[in-house]
Amino acid sequence: MSLNPAQLLARRFPVIEHAFSQRETQLYALGLGLGADPLDAGQLRYVYEGKDGQSLRAMPTMANVLAYPGFWAREPDTGITWQKLLHAEQEIRIHAPLPASGRVKGATRITGLWDKGAGKGAFLQQTRDITDAATGELLASVVQLSLLRGDGGFGEGGTDGAPPAAHAMPEGEPDHLWDLATPAQLALIYRLSGDLNPLHADPAVATAAGFERPILHGMALMGVAAHAVLRTVLNYDDARFAGMRVRFTAPAWPGDTLRCEMWLRGSTVSLRVTAVERGVVVLNNARVDLA
Repeated sequence: MSLNPAQLLARRFPVIEHAFSQRETQLYALGLGLGADPLDAGQLRYVYEGKDGQSLRAMPTMANVLAYPGFWAREPDTGITWQKLLHAEQEIRIHAPLPASGRVKGATRITGLWDKGAGKGAFLQQTRDITDAATGELLASVVQLSLLRGDGGFGEGGTDGAPPAAHAMPEGEPDHLWDLATPAQLALIYRLSGDLNPLHADPAVATAAGFERPILHGMALMGVAAHAVLRTVLNYDDARFAGMRVRFTAPAWPGDTLRCEMWLRGSTVSLRVTAVERGVVVLNNARVDLA
């Protein structure tokens, strides 16, 4: 089945309800490397519930894994050549603080489809609104941009205009820099938050896909970068973390030392992340919006 732009843009998704506990919130943060310094009070607030049992905070990027609809692009009704799909960008917008436990609902819709031409692929944008299941309050919006490398050339029927332009990086030296040595088992921990793709765990699968070893989840990389901003710019005041947008440029490996460069301009922190040992930029044209 080939891609039908009108049908894809009109595709309906079931509302996903997701109940989660403090344990899942702690596991998510551990999958980003938080808690590596057990004496750091800033990190502990995301992995330890405190003496009162009520002090745990949710990392803002946990929105990425809440009420996730799964890899729906491989379902036959989409017409997408899912084997050639590439995750290009991810964005979250925080509307209210995420709870450390509770029930949420996720409503997904297609919000953009842009044809790059035959042999060039197409861009697909999907948006998921996450609400509190009990009150209906909007907590976060998650926007994902994917490159459909095998589905360009469908012509009319897509979205007018162009996909969002990349965030422009400032010139000059960064205002902040933080090197984080990631543990070799980071992907094995992060996958327990819901992304069980064997590409991140099985060496044979990684080799077949053209990688030397299992790679780190892009969403884990995004969370690591968010941690860098929380630590160095916000002193772990996550109430000021209003949103984040990243562009994935190369795979990161568990065990990489990740160098996070940050430029603070008004209420925007621009970001670039490099795998130090390999000299590879793995995240670029990224930004965190501050409240």
